[in-house]
Amino acid sequence: MSTPTQLSPLRVVTFNVLPVAYTVTSQWAAQGGHRIELVVTTPGPKSRRTPSYQGVLNSAAPTTDVLVTTRLRKVALPLIRALQPDLIVSFSFPYRIPPEICAIPRYGAVNLHPTALPAYRGPNPMRVIYEGYPLLGATLHWTEEEFDTGRILAQHTAPLPANVTPESVRSLWPPLMFGALTEGIARAVAGDSGTAQDHSQASYGGAFTEEEYWLTPSDTQQVMQRKCTALNLFAAAKLRLGDQVYLVTRVDPLDDVTTAPPGTVMEQTDQDFTLQVADGRVRIQATTN
Repeated sequence: MSTPTQLSPLRVVTFNVLPVAYTVTSQWAAQGGHRIELVVTTPGPKSRRTPSYQGVLNSAAPTTDVLVTTRLRKVALPLIRALQPDLIVSFSFPYRIPPEICAIPRYGAVNLHPTALPAYRGPNPMRVIYEGYPLLGATLHWTEEEFDTGRILAQHTAPLPANVTPESVRSLWPPLMFGALTEGIARAVAGDSGTAQDHSQASYGGAFTEEEYWLTPSDTQQVMQRKCTALNLFAAAKLRLGDQVYLVTRVDPLDDVTTAPPGTVMEQTDQDFTLQVADGRVRIQATTN
């Protein structure tokens, strides 16, 4: 890969449906003196709505133009063609961007994927945490017809923390995304073709099944904690104890040694309770459902 240099200001069209993705992209643009000419977002098709697009609308500055559409060729294409941007940046856009759109900018189109590609391609990077993959990551790559398969321009990684709390994940992941975006776009503008992915090492991050939303006391402390953290970054973890169903918002391992059977509730308040799991106790914050 060539060495990235200082960029001249770019005119950018960005595709986002998650507010955090738009925030990272807009922070990169602001820091580099680039201008976001248009934000493209979508509620998705009727069969698979994406309500998070409303957060993108709320995050965008009043002076930023935002296009909400499900018709990329009919609506987005002529508008982007008229704008003639320097670059397209997609991050968290779950639908294929037509090649006619990607061909418009003079520097092409790139995508930021929040895993260490080719690991966990696909729509659910939370599987990295849920399944205990050893690395958090972010990869900027050229956009190709198949999702998350393009040549890599930059990749930043950090070890998955031993204590996988929402705070630890949120402190590590956005800087990785920002770093990959900054380095990778500089390489793209410099004409770097990127490095081919090893497709034989690819894995897929599919949507969670209904069964995977349920925590179980037969798991270890660490497994229960990381599953809960992964689920609660965008959804909610569930737990059934007897006839009671809980929506679990947080799991914290405790250091004490106990010998009660897994599933035993030991202490309970209005806000939380302690639960015996496979290798010790955890403190659980939850609401009843």
